[in-house]
Amino acid sequence: MIPVAFDYLRPSTVEEAVAALGSSDDAKVLAGGQSLLPVLRLRLAAPALLVDLAGVPGLSGVRLDGDTLVVGAMTTHAEVASSPLVQRHAPLLAAAAATVGDRQVRHRGTIGGSLAHADPAADLPAVAAALDATYVVQGPAGRRSVSAADFAVDLFTTALAPDEVLVEIRLAGANGWSAHYEKFHRTAQAWAIVGVAVAVSRSDGAIAGARVALTNMGPVPHRAVEVEAALTGAPATAEAVAAACVSASSGTSPVDDLTASADYRRDLARVLTTRAVCRALGV
Repeated sequence: MIPVAFDYLRPSTVEEAVAALGSSDDAKVLAGGQSLLPVLRLRLAAPALLVDLAGVPGLSGVRLDGDTLVVGAMTTHAEVASSPLVQRHAPLLAAAAATVGDRQVRHRGTIGGSLAHADPAADLPAVAAALDATYVVQGPAGRRSVSAADFAVDLFTTALAPDEVLVEIRLAGANGWSAHYEKFHRTAQAWAIVGVAVAVSRSDGAIAGARVALTNMGPVPHRAVEVEAALTGAPATAEAVAAACVSASSGTSPVDDLTASADYRRDLARVLTTRAVCRALGV
C-alpha cells in the first residue's frame, strides 16, 4: 500500500525538530524508519508531518562521560553492536543489538527509534530496563532525564511528550558484570516471542547481584524482581539458577496470539531465563 500524503521536514538542529513537532497536532519523528515506514505503508498511522532526524548532527555515536556510557539516539544497531566502548562497558546492549532484525534493519534502524517506538516485542527496551538506563529527552523547556522504569508507559506508549525528542541513552558502567541476551523466535528476523536480558555479578562462587528483564511478556518490559532476589546470594550453579528462575513469569501479562499462547510464553520465560543466567555465569 501507499502511505497517505504527509508533509516532510528535515531539521538541522534538535531545537528545530522540537519546534516542528510542536507546530503540528499530528507529527511523527522519523529516525531509521524500520518501524515507522512499515506502519505508514499499511496505513496503520497517517501523520500529517514527518520530522526526519537524519540531518541533525550530534545525535549518533558512542562516548564515555566519566564512568557513564552515552549512546546517541540515532546510533544504528550495527554501530551499537560493533562499538568497542559498548562491548566493554555494556556488553548486554552490544549482544542484544547484534540480534535485532536482519543486517538491513541493523544498519538502518536506530537505538532511539526502537526505544521510542516501544514495541513490547522489541529487544532493546528490556535491555535498557535491565541496565537501569537513563533516557535524555529534549523539548521546548530543554532537556530532562527519564529512568527506563518510567519511560515505557503502555503498549507503544512512552513518557515522551508530543514535542519532545529522545537524544541519548545513558548507562552506568557494568565492569565486573557478565551478561547474556536470550530470545526465542520463529525465524532469524522475526520479533521475539519471548526474550530475556540478564546481567549478573559473582563473588566467591556465589551470585552477588542480578538484573533480569523480559521481552514480550506484557505491554512494557518486565523486570523480574523475584528472580533477581532469588538469584542474589545463591550459588553460581546450574541447579541453583534453575530453582531461582521458576518464578520468571510472576507478575507478567503475556497475550495469546498467532505465534504463541500466554501459557507457552510463561513456560518460555522460565526456560529462557534459566538459560540466559547460566550462559551469563558460564555454568
